[in-house]
Amino acid sequence: MATSLKLDEEIKDRVQRLATTRRRSAHWLMREAIRQYVEREEARESFKQEALASWTAYQETGRHLTGDEVRSWLDTWGTEAETELPKCHG
Repeated sequence: MATSLKLDEEIKDRVQRLATTRRRSAHWLMREAIRQYVEREEARESFKQEALASWTAYQETGRHLTGDEVRSWLDTWGTEAETELPKCHG
């Protein structure tokens, strides 16, 4: 899929300067920037969808852990007293 991208002169110059500094082509730099942006936005969308699913499950069941329960559990990570994830309750 061939795609063209129109940039104003200022951003073209900035991309070219950065590409020269990094010893990469401007094309490589733009592809890398787009790849990173897409990955970041996909991760953000995934997080959002997971949060919405969790909220829906909570509304349907009322099952949850309190912030204190989670913090107490996390405080045990990497210690001799590491515990299992507490069970959700309603």
